[in-house]
Amino acid sequence: MASPADSVIISCAITGSIHTPSMSPHLPITPSQIAESAIGAAEAGAAILHLHARDPVDGRPTPDPEVFMQFLPQIHRATDAVLNITTGGGQTMSVPQRTAAALRVEPEMCSLNMGSMNFALYGMADKPRNWQHDWEKPHLLNSADFVFKNTPADVELITTRMGVERGARFEFECYDLGHIYNLAHYRDRGLIKPPFFVQFVVGVLGGMGAEPESLFMMKATADRLLGADYTFSVAAAGRQQFRLVTLSAILGGHVRVGLEDNLYIDKGKLAESNAAQVRRVREILAPLGFQIATPELARARLGLKGHDKVAFG
Repeated sequence: MASPADSVIISCAITGSIHTPSMSPHLPITPSQIAESAIGAAEAGAAILHLHARDPVDGRPTPDPEVFMQFLPQIHRATDAVLNITTGGGQTMSVPQRTAAALRVEPEMCSLNMGSMNFALYGMADKPRNWQHDWEKPHLLNSADFVFKNTPADVELITTRMGVERGARFEFECYDLGHIYNLAHYRDRGLIKPPFFVQFVVGVLGGMGAEPESLFMMKATADRLLGADYTFSVAAAGRQQFRLVTLSAILGGHVRVGLEDNLYIDKGKLAESNAAQVRRVREILAPLGFQIATPELARARLGLKGHDKVAFG
C-alpha cells in the first residue's frame, strides 16, 4: 500500500455554482443526481468530494442547508470519501448564507477562499444557447459587476466557526499570488495551523491564468512562504484542466477534476459524468507511475478528524 506521502489525492468538484443547466445535460442538479454523481466519482477513485447544492427546480446555486441534507447522508453512507463542503457558495450569496450548510453539517473539510477578487463569468454568456431557465444568462452577465468577497474578517469568522469550534480542516482556495500571502499572514496570526491543503485555482477571469507559468509562480511562492507546512493541488477551469492537473502531479502535488471546473472530457465532447473525469485522470497518471490515495490516506496526509465525526451521518 502506498504511504500518504507518495500518493496523489484526487478531489472531484461535483457541480459547483459556475456552470448552468443549459451548458450540459450531465451537470448534476437535483439532490439525487448530486448524490449519484458523487458516489460514482468516489467509486472511480476520488478521495475528496467537493460539494455545492442547487435548487432542484431550476438548477440555480443554493446555500440552503436543507437541500444539502437531501444528499449528504446518502453519500456518507455509500462511501468513505472525504466530503468537502463549500463556504464559497455562489454569486449574490452573503457570507452567512455561504457558510450556513457547513456550520450545520460540521464536515471534515470545507473550502475557504483566501481573498476577495473579481470572479468574471460573463464571457460564458456569449456562446449561443437555448437557455432553459430565465436566471442563467443574467447570472453570467451580472458577474461583470461582481466582487467575490472574502475579507480578513470573513476569513477569521470562518476559521473560528468551522476550524476552532467544529474541527474542520480547509481546502484553501488560492486564485492569485496575493491569496498565498494572505494564507501565510493568517498562519502568522495563529488563525490557521498546518498542515495546509492549498488548492491553486487557475483559469477564472480575475485570477491567475490557466498556464504552466501560473502554476510555477504559485508553487514557488507557496514554497517560499509556507515551506514544509503545506501540500498543494491544482484546479484548472476549462479546457486546460487535464494538462495542468497532470503537471501538478509531476511537480509533487495533487489533482482536482469535476464538472464544477470543466464540462468536457475531450475537445468538443461533454463529460457524461464526474466519474468519467476521475477515470480519465487516473488513466493519465497510472503510466507515469503515480499511485492514487485512498480516503484513508488522504485523511492521514491532511490531518482530518474522521469520517464518523460529522453531523450528517
